[in-house]
Amino acid sequence: MLETKRKTEQILFVFLGIWTFINVIQASFVEVHADEAYYWVYSRFLDWGYFDHPPMVALFIKIGNIFSTSTLGLRLMTVITSTMSVYLLWRIVSQYASNIKLFVLLFSAIVLFHVYGFITTPDAPLFFFIVLFLYVYQRYVAEDKFKWAFLLALVIAGMLYSKYHGILVLFFTILSNFKLLKRPTFWFVVVVSIAAFIPHIWWQVQNNYPSFYYHVIDRSSAFYKFKFTTEYLIAQLALAGPLVGWYMYKSAVSLMPDDAFIRAVKFNCVGIFIFFFISTLKGRVEAHWTLPAMLCLLILAYVAMARYSIPKWFERLAIVNICLIVLVRLILIIPIDALRKIKIVDYYFGNETWAKGIKEKAGNAPVIFTDSFQVPSRYNYYTQSTKGFGYDSRYYRKNQYDIWPLEDSLRNKKAYFVTQEDIGLGEADTISTTKGLYYGTWLEQVRMYQKVTVNPVAMPVDWKTGESKELELKISNPYDETISLGNAGQKWKCYLEYGFKLGPDLSEFKPVITDLENVVIPAGESVVVKGTVQAPANAGKYKMIFSLRTEPFGGSRNSNMIAVEIR
Repeated sequence: MLETKRKTEQILFVFLGIWTFINVIQASFVEVHADEAYYWVYSRFLDWGYFDHPPMVALFIKIGNIFSTSTLGLRLMTVITSTMSVYLLWRIVSQYASNIKLFVLLFSAIVLFHVYGFITTPDAPLFFFIVLFLYVYQRYVAEDKFKWAFLLALVIAGMLYSKYHGILVLFFTILSNFKLLKRPTFWFVVVVSIAAFIPHIWWQVQNNYPSFYYHVIDRSSAFYKFKFTTEYLIAQLALAGPLVGWYMYKSAVSLMPDDAFIRAVKFNCVGIFIFFFISTLKGRVEAHWTLPAMLCLLILAYVAMARYSIPKWFERLAIVNICLIVLVRLILIIPIDALRKIKIVDYYFGNETWAKGIKEKAGNAPVIFTDSFQVPSRYNYYTQSTKGFGYDSRYYRKNQYDIWPLEDSLRNKKAYFVTQEDIGLGEADTISTTKGLYYGTWLEQVRMYQKVTVNPVAMPVDWKTGESKELELKISNPYDETISLGNAGQKWKCYLEYGFKLGPDLSEFKPVITDLENVVIPAGESVVVKGTVQAPANAGKYKMIFSLRTEPFGGSRNSNMIAVEIR
């Protein structure tokens, strides 16, 4: 028995060594994904919250950058916590059966675990804290002690600071075991974890709940498409292992919970998969959002399969599955010209060269890109600066660039405006890059009001098709300097416009009939102006948007999406 245990430990640590080595290589030589670059910019502005996510990913990157500013530094914490997660997962499942060979096969076969072995997005810290949560919870349900309760509270805070999806884990865990509510230590966990999360909640309050509006309202505005559901189902099969994932699902479903911990794992696995399946009825679901369920799938499949002999064909198929994954990981390191014709492969190559090509033209001046948080972030990362700025038009979604103080440093200054189309501003630089042709134009004095808010003081209840309505509009200036919306003496004109959104379709924007020529708003103050708008010609439930368009930009979204029912 002792010999078997020693051999198991040896195999485990050999696997941990191989896993860490592969991830270090991958982290060092695969170019940074644009989302990672965005989170790298997070780390340059450490805060208690961000538009899209809580702050843990920024802290991960900040810690790694202390040791190195390379891609390995950006991903260092992900590599370390991934290895720690593997070890903890083994400690969790080995309570039920000791089959290290099966554990290695199953873990290595799940595609999603390879992705978050080195890629640093909010899912990387979420991965670690969910595993840590399961590890501590397993001990907490066995021993009702304050030491486990305190650790659990800290882990829950870490999980929530990683990604909001951690709330689902808590919900389904409590749903699986209502006896927890009778424990005084449970309420201790609730109090401590909420107290630890208050700084982030306060950040949301101070910034007008941007994450809530984005995740709950903006993302739910699309019409249903059948492909949302089919793509979700296919992706879940593929991410669990393109060749063996189906068998893991079958094994997990067949396992009947015989203790409180396994019941919690099964509730999370089934509940989270169903939750996101239902979410496809409201819009597109990103395949990786089910990461918490995938971790639970591994535990359930392992416990179920360890209780009976594993089919030989499964072992062989799992090895082929793992080889295919490793092959894909190698492709992302080695620039093979034939494979770079595949868009998803080419995405990981040529980014640094692209950024340097633009910087050669722009020098140290700020660079403005449009309708992307990824492109300016990629420029920022590869120039190790925060000179890149994303101008978000009314046709694009809001993001952290609408909150950072970057716009404030651009306004009325000289900047380099980069687009992928020649927008006819006169003499423009033609920049040939590895990512295609770009055009660069110097703007001597930038005029933009992306952070200014325009919202009706009160909205009429009854709207009729084609009817004109006079509204009182409150226009607020958040900047540290006075702004003028008039156009006298201005090279770049400013217009107040409005549009209506019906489902995914955004109407053409029209000018609000008003006089802005003498509208001057002191720093931090607001004014109320009267303006006339016209309802759409067709009845329906619309979202109304107000926009300040300053040339040469497309016009920003300066209001919330205001619900309007046209009868």
